[in-house]
Amino acid sequence: MKRFVVLVLLAFFSWSSFASAATMTWRFRAFDRHQVDVKVWSKSRNNVWPSSTTVWTIKDYKVNTIRMSCLEGEKVCYGAFVRGNSRRYWGVGADGKLGCSSCCFTCQNGFVTPIMNLNE
Repeated sequence: MKRFVVLVLLAFFSWSSFASAATMTWRFRAFDRHQVDVKVWSKSRNNVWPSSTTVWTIKDYKVNTIRMSCLEGEKVCYGAFVRGNSRRYWGVGADGKLGCSSCCFTCQNGFVTPIMNLNE
């Protein structure tokens, strides 16, 4: 009987710690005359969107929306940078390693960020 209870408890804790997929929406507006590239990094695990070798590109002054799948509850942070000049950045920067005060959010299904205004 003890063995059965232990197995049930292990199964419960394994299941409850499994994170579910969620979709969140980022909103960006770039007030820069150059193209701005954007990535999002997970601070909870080793992951980057759209991928380690690609970026989302903003080419206009309109609000651009980016939908992405993430794990419910993980901390995700954006980094934006002027194409060809990673020294001009917002958020956590071109490599996702810099600090920021308001560029991270917790992944929640259906969450829409405030508009991230990327100013010159």
